[in-house]
Amino acid sequence: MSNKLMGAAAIILDSDGRVLLVKHSYGKLNWDLPGGKSEADESAQETARREVQEETGLEVEVGPLTGIYYDPHYDMHHFVFLSSNANDQVPIPSSPEILECGYFSIDDLPTPMSDFTYNRIQDALKLEGRPPFHTIGPRQWIE
Repeated sequence: MSNKLMGAAAIILDSDGRVLLVKHSYGKLNWDLPGGKSEADESAQETARREVQEETGLEVEVGPLTGIYYDPHYDMHHFVFLSSNANDQVPIPSSPEILECGYFSIDDLPTPMSDFTYNRIQDALKLEGRPPFHTIGPRQWIE
């Protein structure tokens, strides 16, 4: 069995269309989407939900997939989901890995931020309700 790495993140927009970001306490102290690596036997959706809760204290409803990204450096697939704040809670840093968290205007995102984070946000906003994938249902046979 393969031990490929998988991770997930959530794009959470508030009622004003601002995106939720977290500021890491390590590395470049950069702003990022809440998310991280999957645990054993955890789905991408479960990872996104858990990571948001661990980093911000929020309970979220994981919605549609907005992108799948491959990082050859880590041989890792990264899934991003549009998600919603289930209880309209206020996000608070809930992990030693997170210094700050909050909602930011798409037109005035904080720095430092990696191009990977910026691109995931932009990719999600470009979808305009169109999923980037197709769900496979029961097979219909053409004879």
